[in-house]
Amino acid sequence: MTLHAHDIARATSEAPVDFVELTYEERLIRRKRITTANGLSFVVDLPETVGLDEGDAFVLEDGRHVVVMAADEDLMEVQGDLHRLAWHIGNRHAPCQIEMDRLVIRADKVMRDMLLGLGAVVKDLREPFRPEGGAYGHGRTMGHSHGNQPHEHAHDHAHDHAHHDGHDRLHTLMQGDAPAGSEDGHHHHDHTHDEVPNLRPHHHHDHKH
Repeated sequence: MTLHAHDIARATSEAPVDFVELTYEERLIRRKRITTANGLSFVVDLPETVGLDEGDAFVLEDGRHVVVMAADEDLMEVQGDLHRLAWHIGNRHAPCQIEMDRLVIRADKVMRDMLLGLGAVVKDLREPFRPEGGAYGHGRTMGHSHGNQPHEHAHDHAHDHAHHDGHDRLHTLMQGDAPAGSEDGHHHHDHTHDEVPNLRPHHHHDHKH
């Protein structure tokens, strides 16, 4: 008998039976067959399309939870005048991960050329993508599609602390204990094109060329 998941638990603290790693695009989901890290197969069949965040979980029809983790994907790290660069990225409705000393967006040649033209320093990397949500924390910024494939020669990039933190949180959940601070929820910042988004700190990233 095929298992189904008809519901989502947001930022769950319940111990999951397993986990699945999904890219940003894959986390926009309504109906899809999923196979977890340990081989559990089920069909996601939701009433409507939803955007998932890391830490959300699929609720199986038997009550078990499968937690969602952000998968590694091809991205670009952007440094420079972040307020100005963030405005131009937002003006193109591109999803963006905003941190204190960098912006992270999906790999895209047209965006790269635009940012380089604005004086940005752009580096290829491969890591989980956790962009800002919408006004209610789970929104999606629907960017313009440029029809370009990601850059083929991405630099090797060591997993950042955020990636390790995500897997540490998964380990904690698998042990059945709620992570510290889980009751605080996630704070997201929605902004219009005329506003400057808040920048949050992140841990230093070392790039290997």
